[in-house]
Amino acid sequence: MTALVRLETGGGVATVTLDSPANRNALSTRLLAELRRALTDAIGDEAVRVVVLTGAGPVFCSGADLKEQAPAGGPGDAPVTGALPDVMSLIWESPKPVICRLNGTARAGGLGLVAACDFALAPDSATFAFSEVRLGVVPAMISVTVLRRVEPRAAAEYFMTGEVFDAARAAEIGLLTRAVPAEELDAAVARYAGMLMRGGPEALAITKRLVREVPGIPVEEGMRRMAELSAQRFTSAEGQEGLRAFMEKRPAAWVPSP
Repeated sequence: MTALVRLETGGGVATVTLDSPANRNALSTRLLAELRRALTDAIGDEAVRVVVLTGAGPVFCSGADLKEQAPAGGPGDAPVTGALPDVMSLIWESPKPVICRLNGTARAGGLGLVAACDFALAPDSATFAFSEVRLGVVPAMISVTVLRRVEPRAAAEYFMTGEVFDAARAAEIGLLTRAVPAEELDAAVARYAGMLMRGGPEALAITKRLVREVPGIPVEEGMRRMAELSAQRFTSAEGQEGLRAFMEKRPAAWVPSP
């Protein structure tokens, strides 16, 4: 049986590719199971510093495999793509940075994956839509990640209208990190991966949590907790190595050799 997800590693980067272009990388039960395994392997690999999630063919992900969503009986019997929340949580909670390299268009559930990633880069020709309401369903599961990225007014607009929007707009509202010309996509992904690998692995994992958690902490408590964390990091083995490398004008031990 041909795999629907490919995992390739090298140079500290694990590339996880949705490889089901015949159905536009739709989120079938089997694809999600394979995706979960590939991501788990990539995140657990000590040699991997950065994970890149991408797709094969002209579409990154068309959303749920609608053939699997047909009700078996009456109302309430429709299956739920149960593995999708697990996959999004795996990406969201990954201590290693995850870059989404959108090879093209994304729709509906595919945008939950995009929003779960720390960075999302797409060709400026890509288009996006939350098409659920036009099918009489709702963007329920993906709202958990998407609403943490997208501006509230824009989320209401696109969730409720199902309107298609372009990559420039996706970047403007926070769904994408950047939209770039298609011929510059690989270089942009490589640039971000290279910058991330210059950061201390522990520091990156902690900073990823800070970005999400600190805005929700009361200011006084936040100041106290962050002062303690700052002191811990300066005295940590990784922090001490980073300071020595800076003073000695050399790369830190965790930076890959050219």
